[in-house]
Amino acid sequence: MAQACYDAFDFDPFSKHCGSCRFTRREFLACLGMDSSGYEVTRYLYATADINLPNFFKRSRWPQVWSKNANWIGYVAVSNDEKSQILGRRDITIAWRGTVTRLEWVADLMDFLRPISADKIPCPDPTVKVESGFLDLYTDKNEECRFCKYSAREQVLTEVKRLMEMYPDEEMSVTITGHSLGSALAIMSGYDIVETGINVMDDSRVVPVCVYSFSGPRVGNERFKERVEMLGLKVLRVVNVHDMVPKSPGYHGKGHRFGLSSGRDHALVNKGCDFLKDEYMVPPNWRQDENKGMVRGEDGRWIQPERPKLDDHPNDMYLQLSQLGL
Repeated sequence: MAQACYDAFDFDPFSKHCGSCRFTRREFLACLGMDSSGYEVTRYLYATADINLPNFFKRSRWPQVWSKNANWIGYVAVSNDEKSQILGRRDITIAWRGTVTRLEWVADLMDFLRPISADKIPCPDPTVKVESGFLDLYTDKNEECRFCKYSAREQVLTEVKRLMEMYPDEEMSVTITGHSLGSALAIMSGYDIVETGINVMDDSRVVPVCVYSFSGPRVGNERFKERVEMLGLKVLRVVNVHDMVPKSPGYHGKGHRFGLSSGRDHALVNKGCDFLKDEYMVPPNWRQDENKGMVRGEDGRWIQPERPKLDDHPNDMYLQLSQLGL
């Protein structure tokens, strides 16, 4: 789910759609070979590119682009009936995109700690603090942009609330994931859901919320960690000791063979890099878009085709925000 954010992101500056998702919401999983995952994507998430973070947001070189102020930052999905029966619950999954360029974002974002309540996240303890840049990325918005006129926070909370109201009589769970900077957003949004109490059903049942964090930075101070644990948010933080992007198969230690550690196809390691040894006979960077998305028009010239209209936000967003007191 986290890897899909990278695979679907258009980071080609020569594309007029740079900074967006390459696929529509309804074809997202199928285009990534994940149509058997048992999930349906219900909403795309966007963040404003107006904050000072040049190494996270990607911009097109075209003068006319899909949006000058927004970048696609992830998605929300929900398990279908068959998958829910296997899981024993209806699962809502939130996946956040991480960085696609160098790691200067660490210095850009992790400059000082700020009380999380400073941005109206309802924490009663002012000593609970998080890195200010993560908070800005999560809560900032641009009301003049149709994609980021609502903050990433508002988009997530309203969608989780909407989905929980769709299945009031079912057992449910909320699973959040992200890699790199995306894992910081995963922890931030997971904390926000339990702090705000959106995971509490009308009949007082508490929906469990967990985060799978891959190669992520520390998000807040010791009081933030204690608050997260007190509220019951479960976080599995996966970090490679060599600070490399975690992939499966993984490193098994010095003197051990490099082998499969799960049922995931090891060829996927090399789809966008050259990490596998030659003995595996998997070429590097093998996953490529045919003709880089260019098509031949009726006049015989090669052009970039138009994409279907991108989803922005549901018409009842304002009503949902009002019900949440936001």
